[in-house]
Amino acid sequence: MQISFSKREGLTPVTVMKLEGKLDASSYAAAIAAAQSAYEEGARSLLIDLSGVPYVSSAGLMALHTVSLLFAGYAMKSDGTGRPAFRSVNAQNEKVVRRRVKLLNPQPPVEQVLDVVGLRQYLDIYTDLETAIQSFEA
Repeated sequence: MQISFSKREGLTPVTVMKLEGKLDASSYAAAIAAAQSAYEEGARSLLIDLSGVPYVSSAGLMALHTVSLLFAGYAMKSDGTGRPAFRSVNAQNEKVVRRRVKLLNPQPPVEQVLDVVGLRQYLDIYTDLETAIQSFEA
């Protein structure tokens, strides 16, 4: 998996995290670590560009969920296995997450998986970069 970052200005500064390659058990930890580093460096609005991701496994879904909770301000704790301890999607954190993390251009198989597991209702998905950037509130 290749991970790169860029910054864009909308109503607020937005960090674009571009993922390329499969988001699965071999890459989910790197995706979480990269996003956590961006958060620690001050990023608060994250647009995850999935246009280069042909496949997302359950580990990849967990990575997207974990990153969304990190950007909502929740501290990540380990459960002893190296995986994050928080797992649930709930109404309490959903509003904050929707303001902080959005997805861009998932390929159709990835979008279908997001829909089936319910993350499509949890994270806003855009197909246009400028519209996505402008959707972040100050």
